[in-house]
Amino acid sequence: MESSGNPETTTFFYYDLQSQLCENQAWAFATLATTILYCLVFLLSLVGNSLVLWVLVKYESLESLTNIFILNLCLSDLVFACLLPVWISPYHWGWVLGDFLCKLLNMIFSISLYSSIFFLTIMTIHRYLSVVSPLSTLRVPTLRCRVLVTTAVWVASILSSILDAIFHKVLSSGCDYSELTWYLTSVYQHNLFFLLSLGIILFCYVEILRTLFRSRSKRRHRTVKLIFAIVVAYFLSWGPYNFTLFLQTLFHTQIIRSCEAKHQLEYALLICRNLAFSHCCFNPVLYVFVGVKFRTHLKHVLRQFWFCRLQAPSPAPIPHSPGAFAYEGASFY
Repeated sequence: MESSGNPETTTFFYYDLQSQLCENQAWAFATLATTILYCLVFLLSLVGNSLVLWVLVKYESLESLTNIFILNLCLSDLVFACLLPVWISPYHWGWVLGDFLCKLLNMIFSISLYSSIFFLTIMTIHRYLSVVSPLSTLRVPTLRCRVLVTTAVWVASILSSILDAIFHKVLSSGCDYSELTWYLTSVYQHNLFFLLSLGIILFCYVEILRTLFRSRSKRRHRTVKLIFAIVVAYFLSWGPYNFTLFLQTLFHTQIIRSCEAKHQLEYALLICRNLAFSHCCFNPVLYVFVGVKFRTHLKHVLRQFWFCRLQAPSPAPIPHSPGAFAYEGASFY
C-alpha cells in the first residue's frame, strides 16, 4: 500500500516531462523553420521587388496610375521584407533592441502591411473603372492627382498604425502590447480592413470578369489569369492569418478556454503567420512577372548584365505602350 502512490506520481511526472520535451522540440523546430523561411523570403523579395523597381524606373512611364500603384506596392513589400530579419531575433535571443525600436519597428511593420492592403484595393478600383467604365479613365492622370492618391494612401496607413507605436513596449515576454485591450483593438482593426478590402475586391473583380468574358480579346482574357492569381494568392496568404488572429482573441476574452485547443491554435498561428509573411515575395510574380512587357524588359536587363560582351547587341525594349487594357494607359501588365 505504501508504494501504491509512487507509480502514479512517477507516471504523472514522466508524462509532464515528456510533454515539456515535446513542446521544446516543437519550438526548436519552429525556430529553425521560421529562421530559414524568413531568410529565403527576405532574399527573394529583395531581388524580385528590386527588379520590378528597376524596370519601372528605367523602361516604363510613371504617368500611369497602375505603374504608380505597382511601384508603391514594391516599396511596401521591400519595407515588409527588410523587417523579417528583425522578427527572427526574438526566436533566438528575445527582444534585445530596446523600447524605442520596439515601438518604431512595429509601427513601420503595420504601415507596410496597411499600405499594401490599401494600394491593392485602390489598384483594383482603378482596374474596375478601366474595364467597366473605360471612358472614366481615358485622360492621363495629372501629376497632382498621382501625388495626391499616393500621399493619401500612405497617410491613411500611418494613421492606422499609430496604436502600434503608442502601446507597444518591452515586456518579459518580448516586444508586445502593454494592455490586452489595445491588442484586441489592433486585431479587430486589422480584421475589419481585411474584410472591407476583400468585399471591395470581390465586387470589382466579379464585374471585371463579367466584362472580360463578354469580350473576345485574347489580351483581355490573359488579364483574367492575372486577376485570378492576384486575388487568390493575396487572400489565401492573409486570410488564414486573419482568421487565426480572430480565434486567438476568443481565448484572450475567455470565450474559449480549452487548453488543448489553445495549443493547437498556437501551432496554426505560427504556420499562418509564416504563410502571410511570405506573401511579400509572391507579389513580383503575381503583379508583373506574368506580364509580357515585363518579361521582355527583364530579358533585356539580363542580356545587358550578363551577355553584352558575348552576344550581339540585344534588341531595344518595347517602348511605352498600353498595358493589359488598350484604354488603361501605359503599364507593363
